[in-house]
Amino acid sequence: MSLSTNHSTAPFGRGQCQTIDLVGKTALIDAHWQPRVVAEMNDYQFKVVKVEGEFVWHRHADTDETFIVLEGELRIDVRAGPSGDTSIVLRAGQMAVVPKGVEHKPSASAEVKLLLIEPRGVANTGEGPVSERTVENDQWI
Repeated sequence: MSLSTNHSTAPFGRGQCQTIDLVGKTALIDAHWQPRVVAEMNDYQFKVVKVEGEFVWHRHADTDETFIVLEGELRIDVRAGPSGDTSIVLRAGQMAVVPKGVEHKPSASAEVKLLLIEPRGVANTGEGPVSERTVENDQWI
């Protein structure tokens, strides 16, 4: 499932050929679990987000998802991944890729600042039903 409504237009240059302060951009986000696009490369978007607490179990059938921790510590529970059910713990400067089709649930006991890399149009809550956690795509900051 994908939310394709586009109420924000990508800025001129799509964040290319310029310096982007990722931590500074996250400071502009008012709420947790509200990813915002900071740049595009081909059909991929780079999104910053602040998270705290637990997200929902979800999967992306058609794409991998990359998590890069800028500040804090993120836990990603993974169901039936390549090694079976497991958890990934990421700290600042670390990253992980969750393969397409693998059900996962990010969580953080304290605020974490992240960079996400995924194709344009991917719903943050995966293919499941739209919920209070589902965020409209293509919101730039």
